[in-house]
Amino acid sequence: MQELWTVFLRTLFIYFFILLMMRVMGKREIGKLSIFDLIVSFMIADISAIVLEETAIPLTRAIIPILTLVALQMIIAYISLKSRRVRHLVEGEPTVLIKDGQIQDAAMAKSRYSVDDLLMQLREKDIPDVSDVEFAILEPTGKLSIFPKEEKRPAMKEDVRSKHSLRHFEMPVPLIIEGKVQDDGLDKIGQTRFWLKNEIQKQGYKDFKEIYFASLNYEGTLYIDRKDPDKKH
Repeated sequence: MQELWTVFLRTLFIYFFILLMMRVMGKREIGKLSIFDLIVSFMIADISAIVLEETAIPLTRAIIPILTLVALQMIIAYISLKSRRVRHLVEGEPTVLIKDGQIQDAAMAKSRYSVDDLLMQLREKDIPDVSDVEFAILEPTGKLSIFPKEEKRPAMKEDVRSKHSLRHFEMPVPLIIEGKVQDDGLDKIGQTRFWLKNEIQKQGYKDFKEIYFASLNYEGTLYIDRKDPDKKH
């Protein structure tokens, strides 16, 4: 009877302790967990299971490893926010699987993504034909983001216009990320830093460092997201 009571109390403690640790690690949807997040979650689950099954093992043998994992996860998450290179290393990068209605064979093979998987994902988005897709991007979380061609996407109120006004869809080009100018993006749109400086000045910005993110969409609209006060450091 005493052993059952011990198991009951240990289970309660582990439950609330893990709940607290998960809250500390931050809120993220299950489908948006990175590989690193999943590894930490699996290890925490395994450690918890061991101390629950073996009542002779002190709880500190679980608490210390779990605290270590949570601290490691928070440190890497913080570094990832500051460094794109680390973020891509830990979480991976998006992969374009369909471009201009054409399946990218090399990208499919590299991602170990089968045509059957791709077609199933398209059907789930009510897209029957690969040729109807402008871009399909496999996100680091494993989710497939699909962008139908302009003439195939659902009509919206702003689309009440002449059929001849439809324009070829292209992905927005990042021009500034975390205050740093993306020269490859400027090369892609055939512009220079001088042009970009003039454009941001038209919207009231003096320096690139004031901007957290800026991109140019296929309609020529420049989107700018100003740095929050706590990002200016």
